[in-house]
Amino acid sequence: MIHGAFSGGWAFEHWRDLFEAHGHPVYTPTLRHHQAGAATDELADTSLTDYAADLEELLDGIGEPAVLIGHSMGGLLAQMLAARGRAAALVLLAPSAPWGVLPSTPFELMSAQALYLAGEFWKKALRPERWIASAHALDRLDPKTHDAVLAQMVPESGLATFEILHWAFDFKRSSAVEARAVTCPILCFAGTADRINPPATVRRIAKRYRGRVQYRELAGFSHWPMAEPGWEQVAEHTLFWLERIGAGADETVAGDDG
Repeated sequence: MIHGAFSGGWAFEHWRDLFEAHGHPVYTPTLRHHQAGAATDELADTSLTDYAADLEELLDGIGEPAVLIGHSMGGLLAQMLAARGRAAALVLLAPSAPWGVLPSTPFELMSAQALYLAGEFWKKALRPERWIASAHALDRLDPKTHDAVLAQMVPESGLATFEILHWAFDFKRSSAVEARAVTCPILCFAGTADRINPPATVRRIAKRYRGRVQYRELAGFSHWPMAEPGWEQVAEHTLFWLERIGAGADETVAGDDG
């Protein structure tokens, strides 16, 4: 289970407990430099490709194809790994888009442009803006869960953020995913109230995979489907889907316990 930007393996706490209760071995990696209190000097220029390389090393240790469940940036990383043949199945929760997928809303465009207020943000570690998180990512969490998640958020790589939101200027195409190389089954979720990765954009991601994907919109959900009210139904639907496609019983749900 691969977390998104500004977070860590803890983001999948509820899902991990449920999947383990169903007998699945689960890995919830915390990406490099995302541990609480980690120095930010090396984080600033960490690329998506660095995150993906670390996850590939973890998958090498598992030694078998894994079900990759990714949230937001983690959903993009899961797609990148699947294109390298490293996934038995993909579950994408409000995934970030690969290179070449255009944003669909003014909010996405304005959010990307606002990063330039920080100057050369791609050379910096970006600290989580608490009001943005509260208003647009954690807005449907109950107060206790909201405060707990917010307290655990950590800085994110400016370079990785640039590679996601300003892919047109990334000549290395770090976030590129060859859609034809992704041959595994895919379950893709979008929250109807998600402004960060809205349904129209997530639908564009899903369409890249055509007959291999099932796309589902979660009514009223925002950007944190791992803990919003009703998360149990989303996780249970995922378990049912995995069992139906035959990836449930003996596959590992992956994403180093950090």
